[in-house]
Amino acid sequence: MSTQFMYRGRPLEELQKMSIDDFIALLPSRARRSLRRGLHPETKKLLSEVREARKAIRQGKEQPRIRTHRRDMIILPEMVGLKIEVHDGRTFQTIEILPEMIGHYLGEFAMTNKRVIHGTPGVGASRSSMYVPLK
Repeated sequence: MSTQFMYRGRPLEELQKMSIDDFIALLPSRARRSLRRGLHPETKKLLSEVREARKAIRQGKEQPRIRTHRRDMIILPEMVGLKIEVHDGRTFQTIEILPEMIGHYLGEFAMTNKRVIHGTPGVGASRSSMYVPLK
């Protein structure tokens, strides 16, 4: 038996049919406050690109590439199922939006730092760091 995704007691289909104002009422206070204060012009552009991508998918075309620097954009139900490339400071990381991501920020899924792996000293290293123990 498969379980149906629910966000605050509402199924995904119901969330996608809701107006943005009704959906905002379901969000946690931080996300609710940032959306009620209004959208930045670049965020509005991202939303229009998301809506154009949805329209293209409905017409049977391939999803156009959506790239953004807006890491502070809250994931809305209309974004579910799309692939969005979010800038991590160096490159764009492709994120597939899943229902469980609703209400989170895009930046939470594109890490800005990676694990440090120390290797051998490179060109220009000091004389003392030339010794690398063999193990």
